[in-house]
Amino acid sequence: MNKKEIIKYGRHIIEEEKNTLDLLEKSLNDNFFKIVNSLIDCKGKIILTGIGKSGLVSKKIAATLSSTGTPSFFLHPAEAIHGDIGSVDKEDIVIAISSSGETKELLTIVPSLKLLCKKIIGITTREDSNLAKHVDDIFILPVVNEACHLNLAPSCSSTATLALGDAIALTLSKMRDFKYEDFAIRHPGGLIGKKLTLKIEDLMHVGSEIPKVYIDETMDNVILEMSSKRLGCTGVFNENNKLIGIITDGDLRRAIEKHKNIIKLKAVDVMGSMPKIINENERALNGLIIMEKYSITNLFVENDKGDITGIIHLHDILKSGLKL
Repeated sequence: MNKKEIIKYGRHIIEEEKNTLDLLEKSLNDNFFKIVNSLIDCKGKIILTGIGKSGLVSKKIAATLSSTGTPSFFLHPAEAIHGDIGSVDKEDIVIAISSSGETKELLTIVPSLKLLCKKIIGITTREDSNLAKHVDDIFILPVVNEACHLNLAPSCSSTATLALGDAIALTLSKMRDFKYEDFAIRHPGGLIGKKLTLKIEDLMHVGSEIPKVYIDETMDNVILEMSSKRLGCTGVFNENNKLIGIITDGDLRRAIEKHKNIIKLKAVDVMGSMPKIINENERALNGLIIMEKYSITNLFVENDKGDITGIIHLHDILKSGLKL
């Protein structure tokens, strides 16, 4: 195959899978409603089982269910035969996946599952299969052919199963009114967890680290404060200890260009307008969004009473691993 043929065939594979997803979308009707209603009422766990490519897809669906508010786990049929089936409880619902509906290991455990769990839901491409005949509810995937030239390698069927699993899991999540906070609890590590859980107060500079001068202070004190705190700015406060302005490195440069001797000036003469402020309980990601929007590198931080409690620099957020 030449370059043109390779690209054309790759697009053909994707087109075939897209067509299968179109058929799947149209097939979601009362059967989907029935399955979702059974799962939302489940008092136990949702157990996914399958082998081969269906097993790999089952693992992903179980993981998505668990991470979006529906307790779930994967049960390997071969291990289930040798005792792992004991993890199934009477309140659990089992989702058994087999493209052909004739997977020997899966069919072997179905009789025992019927005695142990509340219900078995089957997902297959064949309505006349043994799996379809021996489960409580069945969803028939609308897959005519696999995408590969041999019509053998699971492709359209595995894509459809994965999409159906997402549709089930995310519909259940919406029905449970699953929120950002719920998602964060289940994703404490990695970038997702940081985006949802890391707060401004976790990264901000506090106490003596906050660059701070008063309106009547001379510029030599201002420059000393900015140099020692190394954040490229200082807040300007009034006699009531309220933040009323900010002096940045840019403000200093503009003052030098405008005045022959800035040392004679006071902080109030050089300061810019009121700086951007963020609440200490806000997510750090929101701070990054604000900085990006206004092209700034610092945010002063306040508590719920409106008191300045800290300052956060762009680099503090980026060093945590957060990014837009």
